[in-house]
Amino acid sequence: MKKLTILVGLTIALALTLPCGAEATAAFPGLNGKIAFTTFRDGNGEVYAMNADGSGPTNLTNHSGLDTVPAWSPDGSRIAFDSLRDGNYEVYVMNADGSGQTNLTNHAAYDSHPAWSPDGTKVVFESDRDGPFTQLYLMNADGSGVQRLTNTQGHDQMATWSPDGTKIAFVSSRDGGNEVYVMNADGSGQTNLTNNSAGDNNPAWSPDGTKIAFQSWRDDDAEIFVMNADGSAPTNLTNYLAYDDAPAWSPDGTKIVYETFQAGSSNVHVMNVDGSEQTNLTNHLASDGGPDWQPIPVVTTVGGVSVDLGEGGATLRAGGSSGGNASFVAAAVASTAVAALALAGAAWYARRRVFGSS
Repeated sequence: MKKLTILVGLTIALALTLPCGAEATAAFPGLNGKIAFTTFRDGNGEVYAMNADGSGPTNLTNHSGLDTVPAWSPDGSRIAFDSLRDGNYEVYVMNADGSGQTNLTNHAAYDSHPAWSPDGTKVVFESDRDGPFTQLYLMNADGSGVQRLTNTQGHDQMATWSPDGTKIAFVSSRDGGNEVYVMNADGSGQTNLTNNSAGDNNPAWSPDGTKIAFQSWRDDDAEIFVMNADGSAPTNLTNYLAYDDAPAWSPDGTKIVYETFQAGSSNVHVMNVDGSEQTNLTNHLASDGGPDWQPIPVVTTVGGVSVDLGEGGATLRAGGSSGGNASFVAAAVASTAVAALALAGAAWYARRRVFGSS
């Protein structure tokens, strides 16, 4: 992952993260970057990343241990994931290019399913360290300051943070079957959202915080559903006789990526948020699943000037009362030096259109 800072006429500081390339899912608003997922195509579980159209799959973890459940950080620069490489499940973190793999939990118990807070400073995860049930815990992004959030006579797991940082949705078996619950970020106010006798699992907030996608068995097979954030209006999106699981929203809120099992293997699929245009992205005989979508933040600066950083390049847009709207697109390039020149040109063009200067 290469980082680049460009200073232009308005003292605009743009920290540009150029993408190098989950059942742990939280859709943070932004542009659509790469999709991280778990695959067994190398004979053991590895975390891969691919382009949003399924091209360019790349092994990020490259380790003989079992690595699964990737979760992108809100700025798209890091990935938290599960690893069995130390003999028990631990929560690890790495840079988006796979470098800097670091054990965050370092505990003898089962620690799994990390999910980032929207500001990137915290990670919620599940653990049985206080046994016998898995409960939800919170830690700083460096692994310090662990605190317990839930304490129930059931398994609490599969947490996902709301985009505004105030709520955490999760799965609990405290009522006998798996239900999707929501609570405040400090663990208070725990409320059952699904209230259904079938199993409901793997919640994922939409980027605007108004919807939650989840997996449910209520139609006699595992399907991807979506409901309002208060639990109302649950709707089956997949409607297909296959095992569908692990939904994750695209950062722009237009698509949902998920895993589906059919014809003897699981693959990562994508669909529109209304369930249409279901498409296989991985098309591999090995098992692929647990996807999560990389957010590319939209950086907004003074004077109405903003930069959208996407997989296909960088778009600088500026608007103002004196100059209307200006838009300049810098295509994706291999060299960060060329990228700097392209974006500097974009900034100059937009500044000139808006402010009438050169």
